[in-house]
Amino acid sequence: MRIKRKNVEIMEADLTPMIDMTFQLIAFFMIVINFSDAERSDEIQLPKSEIAKPTDKIDPYRIILNLDQDGSIKFAGQRIESSDLINGLLKREITAAQRMNISNLAEVAVIIRAHEDAETGLVQKLMAKCQEHDLETFRLRVKEKK
Repeated sequence: MRIKRKNVEIMEADLTPMIDMTFQLIAFFMIVINFSDAERSDEIQLPKSEIAKPTDKIDPYRIILNLDQDGSIKFAGQRIESSDLINGLLKREITAAQRMNISNLAEVAVIIRAHEDAETGLVQKLMAKCQEHDLETFRLRVKEKK
């Protein structure tokens, strides 16, 4: 007895579109990930406030400075001890803002995240340093008291 077999072809799915879509999703999430946590310092405990409200305005350019309770400044994860270094940092950030076609320094917001135990005078000195470079828009970060 002879059994006849038909030519059976095994169908394989083309995985190329699925792989392409996976890489597009990875790229999308890499672009939209929130890097604001990278600008924060966990050592800074913000003061609490009941009346502070977040602003609706989006600043075209931001300089985020973290002020420790001992008066040292942290920017982008680096500790800045000398006032000469803060001058260089501010000049560099102003130049970067100008490269982004921001000619009006009022559009550059300096966000100060001061430790709750930092002296008010230290915050005022930091603001004065920024004003020496014609920066005039300041935002002070606090923790919302619930």
